[in-house]
Amino acid sequence: MRDTPGRPWLPGGPAAQQPDWATHRAYAESCAALESAPALVDPADLDRLSRTLAVVAGGGATMLQLGDCAESFTETGTDHVRTKTAVLHALADEVAAGTGAPVLRVGRIGGQFAKPRSHPFTEVGGVRLPVFRGHLVNGEGPTHEDRAHDPRRMVRAYRASARVLRELDRERGRRAARAPGFDDGPWSSHDALVIDYEARLVRTADGRRFLGSTHLPWLGDRTRAPHSAHVRLLAAVGNPVALKLGPGTDPAELREVCALLDPERTPGRLTLIARMGADRVTAALPPLVAAVRDAGHRPVWLSDPMHGNTVRVAGVKTRHLTDLVDEATRCKHVLEQAGEHPAGLHLEVAASDVTECLGGKVDGVERLTERYTTLCDPRLNPDQTAELLRAWIRA
Repeated sequence: MRDTPGRPWLPGGPAAQQPDWATHRAYAESCAALESAPALVDPADLDRLSRTLAVVAGGGATMLQLGDCAESFTETGTDHVRTKTAVLHALADEVAAGTGAPVLRVGRIGGQFAKPRSHPFTEVGGVRLPVFRGHLVNGEGPTHEDRAHDPRRMVRAYRASARVLRELDRERGRRAARAPGFDDGPWSSHDALVIDYEARLVRTADGRRFLGSTHLPWLGDRTRAPHSAHVRLLAAVGNPVALKLGPGTDPAELREVCALLDPERTPGRLTLIARMGADRVTAALPPLVAAVRDAGHRPVWLSDPMHGNTVRVAGVKTRHLTDLVDEATRCKHVLEQAGEHPAGLHLEVAASDVTECLGGKVDGVERLTERYTTLCDPRLNPDQTAELLRAWIRA
Protein backbone atom coordinates (compact mmCIF):
# COMPACT_ATOMS: atom_id res chain seq x y z
CA MET A 1 0.00 0.00 0.00
CA ARG A 2 1.55 3.27 -1.10
CA ASP A 3 -0.63 5.99 0.40
CA THR A 4 -3.82 6.17 2.44
CA PRO A 5 -5.29 9.68 2.42
CA GLY A 6 -8.55 10.09 4.26
CA ARG A 7 -7.54 8.03 7.30
CA PRO A 8 -6.46 10.54 9.94
CA TRP A 9 -4.13 9.52 12.73
CA LEU A 10 -4.07 12.01 15.59
CA PRO A 11 -1.55 11.90 18.44
CA GLY A 12 -2.70 12.32 22.00
CA GLY A 13 -1.04 14.50 24.61
CA PRO A 14 -0.83 18.22 25.27
CA ALA A 15 0.12 20.54 22.43
CA ALA A 16 1.62 23.95 23.08
CA GLN A 17 1.50 26.91 20.70
CA GLN A 18 -1.67 25.86 18.87
CA PRO A 19 -4.10 28.10 16.95
CA ASP A 20 -7.45 29.06 18.46
CA TRP A 21 -9.74 27.97 15.66
CA ALA A 22 -11.57 24.79 16.69
CA THR A 23 -14.95 26.59 16.75
CA HIS A 24 -14.45 28.23 13.34
CA ARG A 25 -17.17 27.28 10.86
CA ALA A 26 -14.57 26.06 8.34
CA TYR A 27 -12.56 23.95 10.80
CA ALA A 28 -14.04 20.52 10.02
CA GLU A 29 -14.06 21.15 6.28
CA SER A 30 -10.43 22.29 6.28
CA CYS A 31 -9.29 19.27 8.29
CA ALA A 32 -11.21 16.94 5.97
CA ALA A 33 -9.57 18.52 2.92
CA LEU A 34 -6.14 17.77 4.33
CA GLU A 35 -7.08 14.24 5.31
CA SER A 36 -8.03 13.43 1.71
CA ALA A 37 -5.06 15.17 0.09
CA PRO A 38 -2.05 13.32 -1.35
CA ALA A 39 1.22 13.35 0.54
CA LEU A 40 3.61 16.09 -0.53
CA VAL A 41 6.73 13.90 -0.20
CA ASP A 42 7.63 10.44 -1.47
CA PRO A 43 8.56 7.75 1.11
CA ALA A 44 11.40 6.65 -1.16
CA ASP A 45 12.89 10.12 -0.90
CA LEU A 46 12.68 9.94 2.88
CA ASP A 47 14.74 6.77 2.78
CA ARG A 48 17.32 8.47 0.54
CA LEU A 49 17.55 11.43 2.88
CA SER A 50 17.87 9.16 5.91
CA ARG A 51 20.81 7.34 4.32
CA THR A 52 22.53 10.63 3.56
CA LEU A 53 21.95 11.89 7.10
CA ALA A 54 23.61 8.72 8.37
CA VAL A 55 26.69 9.67 6.34
CA VAL A 56 26.61 13.16 7.91
CA ALA A 57 26.20 11.70 11.40
CA GLY A 58 29.22 9.49 10.80
CA GLY A 59 31.42 12.43 9.87
CA GLY A 60 31.51 11.79 6.13
CA ALA A 61 29.74 15.01 5.14
CA THR A 62 28.50 18.32 6.48
CA MET A 63 25.02 19.86 6.40
CA LEU A 64 23.61 23.31 5.77
CA GLN A 65 19.98 24.00 6.72
CA LEU A 66 18.82 27.51 5.92
CA GLY A 67 16.02 29.70 4.66
CA ASP A 68 13.36 32.14 5.74
CA CYS A 69 12.32 32.58 9.33
CA ALA A 70 8.72 32.40 8.11
CA GLU A 71 7.80 31.70 4.50
CA SER A 72 5.23 33.84 2.75
CA PHE A 73 2.30 32.54 0.70
CA THR A 74 3.24 35.18 -1.88
CA GLU A 75 6.74 33.77 -2.48
CA THR A 76 6.10 30.19 -3.60
CA GLY A 77 6.37 30.54 -7.38
CA THR A 78 9.07 28.91 -9.47
CA ASP A 79 11.23 32.04 -9.64
CA HIS A 80 11.05 32.54 -5.87
CA VAL A 81 12.02 28.94 -5.19
CA ARG A 82 14.89 28.97 -7.66
CA THR A 83 16.26 32.18 -6.19
CA LYS A 84 16.18 30.71 -2.70
CA THR A 85 17.76 27.40 -3.67
CA ALA A 86 20.44 29.19 -5.69
CA VAL A 87 21.51 30.96 -2.50
CA LEU A 88 21.47 27.66 -0.61
CA HIS A 89 23.63 25.98 -3.24
CA ALA A 90 26.09 28.88 -3.50
CA LEU A 91 26.64 28.90 0.25
CA ALA A 92 26.82 25.10 0.43
CA ASP A 93 29.38 25.07 -2.38
CA GLU A 94 31.49 27.48 -0.35
CA VAL A 95 31.29 25.18 2.67
CA ALA A 96 32.22 22.19 0.50
CA ALA A 97 35.23 24.02 -0.87
CA GLY A 98 36.32 25.10 2.61
CA THR A 99 35.88 21.75 4.33
CA GLY A 100 36.72 19.37 1.51
CA ALA A 101 33.57 17.39 2.33
CA PRO A 102 30.24 17.07 0.51
CA VAL A 103 27.38 19.15 1.89
CA LEU A 104 23.81 18.03 2.46
CA ARG A 105 21.55 20.92 1.43
CA VAL A 106 18.31 21.41 3.36
CA GLY A 107 16.01 24.42 3.15
CA ARG A 108 13.66 26.00 5.63
CA ILE A 109 11.26 25.85 2.73
CA GLY A 110 8.09 24.23 1.44
CA GLY A 111 6.09 24.46 4.66
CA GLN A 112 7.71 26.91 7.09
CA PHE A 113 4.44 28.78 7.49
CA ALA A 114 3.86 28.56 11.27
CA LYS A 115 5.84 30.14 14.11
CA PRO A 116 5.86 29.63 17.89
CA ARG A 117 5.72 32.92 19.76
CA SER A 118 6.71 34.05 23.23
CA HIS A 119 3.51 36.02 23.84
CA PRO A 120 -0.05 35.54 22.50
CA PHE A 121 -0.65 39.26 21.94
CA THR A 122 1.29 42.23 20.65
CA GLU A 123 0.70 45.96 20.29
CA VAL A 124 0.56 47.54 16.83
CA GLY A 125 0.02 51.28 16.64
CA GLY A 126 -1.38 51.29 20.14
CA VAL A 127 -3.85 48.48 19.38
CA ARG A 128 -3.62 45.13 21.18
CA LEU A 129 -3.75 42.33 18.60
CA PRO A 130 -3.15 38.59 18.47
CA VAL A 131 0.48 37.98 17.61
CA PHE A 132 1.33 36.93 14.05
CA ARG A 133 1.90 33.16 14.00
CA GLY A 134 2.75 32.59 10.35
CA HIS A 135 0.62 32.48 7.24
CA LEU A 136 -0.67 29.01 8.08
CA VAL A 137 -2.49 30.53 11.09
CA ASN A 138 -3.15 34.24 10.50
CA GLY A 139 -2.07 37.32 8.62
CA GLU A 140 0.56 39.90 9.52
CA GLY A 141 -1.66 42.93 8.89
CA PRO A 142 -2.47 45.46 11.64
CA THR A 143 -6.17 44.64 12.14
CA HIS A 144 -8.16 42.13 14.18
CA GLU A 145 -9.49 40.68 10.92
CA ASP A 146 -5.96 40.10 9.66
CA ARG A 147 -4.88 38.47 12.90
CA ALA A 148 -7.87 36.12 13.27
CA HIS A 149 -6.90 32.44 13.35
CA ASP A 150 -8.40 30.85 10.24
CA PRO A 151 -8.25 27.06 9.60
CA ARG A 152 -8.77 27.62 5.87
CA ARG A 153 -5.17 28.80 5.86
CA MET A 154 -4.10 25.17 6.38
CA VAL A 155 -5.40 24.34 2.91
CA ARG A 156 -3.63 27.39 1.47
CA ALA A 157 -0.43 26.27 3.18
CA TYR A 158 -0.78 22.80 1.69
CA ARG A 159 -1.20 24.21 -1.82
CA ALA A 160 1.68 26.64 -1.38
CA SER A 161 3.91 23.85 -0.07
CA ALA A 162 2.94 21.65 -3.01
CA ARG A 163 4.15 24.31 -5.46
CA VAL A 164 7.48 24.63 -3.68
CA LEU A 165 8.04 20.91 -3.26
CA ARG A 166 7.33 20.22 -6.91
CA GLU A 167 10.11 22.63 -7.82
CA LEU A 168 12.47 21.06 -5.28
CA ASP A 169 11.74 17.63 -6.78
CA ARG A 170 12.57 18.91 -10.25
CA GLU A 171 15.77 20.52 -9.03
CA ARG A 172 16.93 17.36 -7.25
CA GLY A 173 16.36 15.50 -10.48
CA ARG A 174 18.39 18.02 -12.48
CA ARG A 175 21.25 17.97 -9.97
CA ALA A 176 21.30 14.16 -9.83
CA ALA A 177 21.55 14.00 -13.61
CA ARG A 178 24.47 16.46 -13.67
CA ALA A 179 26.37 15.13 -10.67
CA PRO A 180 25.41 11.61 -9.64
CA GLY A 181 26.83 10.45 -6.34
CA PHE A 182 26.33 12.16 -3.00
CA ASP A 183 22.58 12.79 -2.56
CA ASP A 184 22.66 16.42 -1.39
CA GLY A 185 19.19 17.80 -2.14
CA PRO A 186 17.73 20.38 -1.90
CA TRP A 187 15.43 18.87 0.70
CA SER A 188 12.56 20.53 2.54
CA SER A 189 12.22 21.08 6.28
CA HIS A 190 9.96 23.02 8.63
CA ASP A 191 8.84 23.28 12.23
CA ALA A 192 6.09 20.66 12.70
CA LEU A 193 4.19 23.06 14.93
CA VAL A 194 0.47 22.97 14.11
CA ILE A 195 -0.86 19.54 15.03
CA ASP A 196 -4.12 19.99 13.12
CA TYR A 197 -2.09 20.43 9.93
CA GLU A 198 0.73 17.96 10.45
CA ALA A 199 -1.23 15.03 11.86
CA ARG A 200 -3.75 15.14 9.04
CA LEU A 201 -0.92 14.69 6.56
CA VAL A 202 0.36 11.47 8.16
CA ARG A 203 0.14 8.70 5.57
CA THR A 204 1.00 5.02 5.35
CA ALA A 205 3.21 3.38 2.73
CA ASP A 206 4.22 -0.27 2.76
CA GLY A 207 2.89 -0.60 6.29
CA ARG A 208 4.90 2.36 7.65
CA ARG A 209 3.63 5.75 8.70
CA PHE A 210 5.35 8.85 7.38
CA LEU A 211 4.69 12.57 7.64
CA GLY A 212 3.62 13.74 4.20
CA SER A 213 4.14 17.46 4.74
CA THR A 214 7.96 17.66 4.53
CA HIS A 215 11.14 15.64 4.33
CA LEU A 216 12.74 16.70 7.62
CA PRO A 217 10.34 18.00 10.32
CA TRP A 218 11.75 19.58 13.45
CA LEU A 219 10.41 20.45 16.89
CA GLY A 220 11.29 23.70 18.58
CA ASP A 221 12.51 24.32 22.11
CA ARG A 222 8.90 25.01 23.19
CA THR A 223 7.31 21.84 21.75
CA ARG A 224 9.68 18.94 22.49
CA ALA A 225 8.31 17.87 25.89
CA PRO A 226 8.49 14.04 26.11
CA HIS A 227 4.74 13.38 26.38
CA SER A 228 3.58 16.17 24.09
CA ALA A 229 1.50 15.57 20.99
CA HIS A 230 4.42 16.90 18.97
CA VAL A 231 6.86 14.26 20.18
CA ARG A 232 4.25 11.52 19.86
CA LEU A 233 3.60 12.62 16.29
CA LEU A 234 7.23 12.48 15.20
CA ALA A 235 7.87 9.27 17.14
CA ALA A 236 5.17 7.60 15.03
CA VAL A 237 6.55 8.48 11.59
CA GLY A 238 9.52 7.25 9.59
CA ASN A 239 10.89 10.62 8.46
CA PRO A 240 14.22 11.71 9.84
CA VAL A 241 13.41 14.24 12.57
CA ALA A 242 15.13 17.13 14.34
CA LEU A 243 14.98 18.84 17.73
CA LYS A 244 15.99 22.33 18.80
CA LEU A 245 17.82 22.39 22.14
CA GLY A 246 17.79 25.57 24.21
CA PRO A 247 20.01 26.46 27.17
CA GLY A 248 17.42 25.20 29.65
CA THR A 249 17.28 21.69 28.19
CA ASP A 250 17.48 19.05 30.92
CA PRO A 251 19.80 16.13 30.06
CA ALA A 252 17.45 13.53 31.57
CA GLU A 253 14.48 14.90 29.63
CA LEU A 254 16.54 14.97 26.45
CA ARG A 255 17.45 11.31 26.94
CA GLU A 256 13.75 10.51 27.32
CA VAL A 257 12.78 12.38 24.16
CA CYS A 258 15.63 10.85 22.15
CA ALA A 259 14.60 7.36 23.28
CA LEU A 260 11.06 8.01 22.07
CA LEU A 261 12.15 9.38 18.71
CA ASP A 262 15.10 7.07 18.07
CA PRO A 263 14.45 3.79 19.91
CA GLU A 264 16.63 1.78 17.52
CA ARG A 265 19.57 4.20 17.83
CA THR A 266 19.70 4.60 14.06
CA PRO A 267 22.52 6.91 12.87
CA GLY A 268 21.04 10.02 11.30
CA ARG A 269 17.46 9.43 12.48
CA LEU A 270 17.92 12.42 14.81
CA THR A 271 19.29 15.84 14.05
CA LEU A 272 19.95 17.85 17.22
CA ILE A 273 20.16 21.62 16.78
CA ALA A 274 21.78 23.60 19.59
CA ARG A 275 20.42 27.14 20.00
CA MET A 276 21.88 28.30 23.28
CA GLY A 277 23.17 31.84 23.03
CA ALA A 278 26.81 32.81 22.61
CA ASP A 279 27.33 33.26 26.33
CA ARG A 280 25.73 29.95 27.31
CA VAL A 281 26.69 27.33 24.76
CA THR A 282 30.07 26.43 26.27
CA ALA A 283 28.50 25.52 29.61
CA ALA A 284 25.07 24.28 28.52
CA LEU A 285 25.93 22.00 25.59
CA PRO A 286 28.50 19.51 26.99
CA PRO A 287 26.11 17.71 29.39
CA LEU A 288 23.57 17.32 26.59
CA VAL A 289 26.16 15.88 24.22
CA ALA A 290 27.27 13.44 26.91
CA ALA A 291 23.70 12.39 27.71
CA VAL A 292 22.90 11.66 24.07
CA ARG A 293 26.17 9.83 23.43
CA ASP A 294 25.92 7.73 26.58
CA ALA A 295 22.39 6.68 25.60
CA GLY A 296 23.74 5.25 22.35
CA HIS A 297 22.29 7.75 19.85
CA ARG A 298 24.32 8.91 16.86
CA PRO A 299 22.68 12.16 15.77
CA VAL A 300 23.62 14.88 13.36
CA TRP A 301 24.76 17.84 15.48
CA LEU A 302 24.03 21.33 14.12
CA SER A 303 24.46 24.80 15.54
CA ASP A 304 21.64 27.34 15.32
CA PRO A 305 23.45 30.48 16.51
CA MET A 306 20.54 32.79 15.76
CA HIS A 307 17.68 32.08 18.13
CA GLY A 308 19.66 32.49 21.33
CA ASN A 309 21.10 35.84 20.25
CA THR A 310 18.10 37.99 19.36
CA VAL A 311 18.16 41.50 20.83
CA ARG A 312 16.33 44.80 20.43
CA VAL A 313 18.35 47.79 19.32
CA ALA A 314 16.58 51.15 19.17
CA GLY A 315 13.30 49.26 19.29
CA VAL A 316 14.17 46.98 16.36
CA LYS A 317 14.57 43.23 16.79
CA THR A 318 17.96 42.19 15.39
CA ARG A 319 21.00 39.97 15.81
CA HIS A 320 24.69 40.85 15.86
CA LEU A 321 26.78 38.88 13.39
CA THR A 322 29.64 38.80 15.90
CA ASP A 323 27.39 36.98 18.41
CA LEU A 324 26.37 34.46 15.75
CA VAL A 325 29.99 33.77 14.87
CA ASP A 326 30.85 33.37 18.55
CA GLU A 327 28.11 30.83 19.21
CA ALA A 328 28.70 28.83 16.03
CA THR A 329 32.44 28.53 16.66
CA ARG A 330 32.04 27.76 20.37
CA CYS A 331 29.49 25.06 19.54
CA LYS A 332 31.94 23.56 17.06
CA HIS A 333 34.68 23.48 19.69
CA VAL A 334 32.40 21.86 22.29
CA LEU A 335 31.47 19.09 19.86
CA GLU A 336 35.05 18.48 18.78
CA GLN A 337 36.23 18.31 22.38
CA ALA A 338 33.52 15.73 23.06
CA GLY A 339 34.64 13.63 20.10
CA GLU A 340 31.52 14.44 18.07
CA HIS A 341 31.26 15.61 14.48
CA PRO A 342 30.20 19.29 14.23
CA ALA A 343 28.06 18.67 11.18
CA GLY A 344 26.99 22.15 10.21
CA LEU A 345 24.67 25.08 10.73
CA HIS A 346 20.95 25.87 10.86
CA LEU A 347 20.38 29.51 9.87
CA GLU A 348 17.64 32.00 9.05
CA VAL A 349 18.77 33.50 5.75
CA ALA A 350 17.05 35.68 3.19
CA ALA A 351 17.66 35.19 -0.51
CA SER A 352 17.98 38.96 -0.95
CA ASP A 353 20.20 41.70 0.43
CA VAL A 354 18.14 42.44 3.55
CA THR A 355 19.37 44.64 6.39
CA GLU A 356 17.87 42.85 9.38
CA CYS A 357 21.03 41.78 11.26
CA LEU A 358 23.90 44.01 12.29
CA GLY A 359 27.29 43.22 10.80
CA GLY A 360 29.12 43.27 7.51
CA LYS A 361 27.68 45.95 5.23
CA VAL A 362 24.91 46.62 7.75
CA ASP A 363 27.35 48.67 9.76
CA GLY A 364 25.04 50.80 11.87
CA VAL A 365 21.69 50.75 13.64
CA GLU A 366 20.32 53.36 11.24
CA ARG A 367 20.70 50.88 8.37
CA LEU A 368 18.44 48.22 9.88
CA THR A 369 15.27 49.73 8.46
CA GLU A 370 16.56 50.08 4.89
CA ARG A 371 15.40 46.60 3.83
CA TYR A 372 13.80 45.01 6.89
CA THR A 373 11.21 42.74 5.27
CA THR A 374 11.02 39.61 7.41
CA LEU A 375 7.60 38.40 8.51
CA CYS A 376 8.96 37.48 11.93
CA ASP A 377 12.58 37.27 13.13
CA PRO A 378 15.63 38.99 11.59
CA ARG A 379 17.48 37.07 8.88
CA LEU A 380 21.03 37.20 7.62
CA ASN A 381 21.62 38.31 4.06
CA PRO A 382 23.76 36.06 1.81
CA ASP A 383 26.95 38.08 2.31
CA GLN A 384 26.62 37.99 6.11
CA THR A 385 25.94 34.26 5.92
CA ALA A 386 29.07 33.67 3.86
CA GLU A 387 31.09 35.58 6.45
CA LEU A 388 29.65 33.42 9.23
CA LEU A 389 30.33 30.22 7.33
CA ARG A 390 33.94 31.19 6.65
CA ALA A 391 34.51 31.87 10.33
CA TRP A 392 32.93 28.52 11.25
CA ILE A 393 35.12 26.67 8.76
CA ARG A 394 38.28 28.35 10.07
CA ALA A 395 37.46 27.73 13.75
